[in-house]
Amino acid sequence: MATAVASRAEWISAERVRELGRSVADPEGFRARRADAFERFLRLPIEPDPLYRGYGYFTNVDLSGLDPQASGSPVVLPPAPEGTVRVVHDASGSRLSLPPALTEAGVRLSALGRTTDARSLQRFYEIEEAPDRLSALSNALINRGYVLEVPARLRSAVHVQDLTILSRPHEALSVRRLLRVGEQSQLLVSEELYSTADDPSGQRFYASSSELELGGGAKVVYVGHHAPDLQAVSVYQRAATTGPGSRLAWIWNGLGGFRTKARNRTRLVGQGSQVDDLQIFYGRGEQSYDSAVHLTHEGTDTHGQSITRGVFTDRARGMSRGLVRIDKHANKTLSFISEHAMLMSRGARSDTIPILEILCRDVKATHSTSVHPVDPEQVFYLESRGIAEADAVRMIGEGFLSYVLDRSPVAGLRELVYPTLEARWEGREVPWTGDARSALPELAVTGSESAPEWRFDAKLR
Repeated sequence: MATAVASRAEWISAERVRELGRSVADPEGFRARRADAFERFLRLPIEPDPLYRGYGYFTNVDLSGLDPQASGSPVVLPPAPEGTVRVVHDASGSRLSLPPALTEAGVRLSALGRTTDARSLQRFYEIEEAPDRLSALSNALINRGYVLEVPARLRSAVHVQDLTILSRPHEALSVRRLLRVGEQSQLLVSEELYSTADDPSGQRFYASSSELELGGGAKVVYVGHHAPDLQAVSVYQRAATTGPGSRLAWIWNGLGGFRTKARNRTRLVGQGSQVDDLQIFYGRGEQSYDSAVHLTHEGTDTHGQSITRGVFTDRARGMSRGLVRIDKHANKTLSFISEHAMLMSRGARSDTIPILEILCRDVKATHSTSVHPVDPEQVFYLESRGIAEADAVRMIGEGFLSYVLDRSPVAGLRELVYPTLEARWEGREVPWTGDARSALPELAVTGSESAPEWRFDAKLR
């Protein structure tokens, strides 16, 4: 692959970044952070770790002419599911909708920097120093965002549908989210990214920064559905801190885009807290995905698992990095990393790299990893049952990914994701049309055979 056409200095200027800060009314303390992020963008490499620089999965990125202040008409939306918090980010800005019943229950939703809570406002603007070029660009271009605060001991689960629609060439949307969930409360979020059409006139940029704080006994499921057109360059930065007895599930469906980088960092601080990090990727053509999962066990009796599976064909690329760190006082930890990839063509490539860093004796930590082609014996078996070779390969690939989806705490997730996966498999785009089929149907956390304790009802443990 060739290198990027334009230098990073041509992507966006310092003056454009300063104009953006003025347009969104940056508080004084954040102006310096935004400027510092831009300086880091200019000098940092795309991959800071020399061990991984040779993979070259972010070649041909050309974001010249980025416009973080591009404006346009709001996209057409299907009706929101009843009782659901809806947040929409598009060229017209951000639109937030909080049902009256949730307002009365004490749920608070505030747009970019407008929360009246001093602590939440400070946390919203406390962005960490980015370690690489694209993460720094994400911080420098923050132009959307919100704070959601769920009070303690809310009787029913809060559902959030977070939609971002890319609709213009050279568009840049950088969304920051701060989600705080009180003790014993429950939250289900679907973050979805789409495009109105595949526009070949220029690449566009989407950045997502989500930070979760879970109180004791809180239960949170965060579903990411990544289905933009093939001109989208995307960076996801997600972080969470767990309270005692809390449980978190990160779920990510990588099904679109040109270049995609995802970073998940979870600190299991509270005693007895648990996290499930479940990810699937499907890549074809020139797509590439770069995923890293960090699970840091700090409290005692914490449980964590990361399961990642990718299917790649044509000249697609994938890289999965998993790191489990068990601190010296994190006794009775259970942790597991599973990273597997299936290659459907000779030109496809994937790398899976699990790492365990164990500083405590009283733990159990394991990993499993592989990269392999389609098993010809499985193909032959299906052909012997009258199934055409192409259909047999597809069935094997879909079953390989469904292993992850079937282990999620979202009921019927495989059936909900399949229409997008089917379109990608057939080489079709999934443009945003504004009808009810554009977004994922209403999600429900009702448990599964593998994890019945996830039930969001009176029997929830």
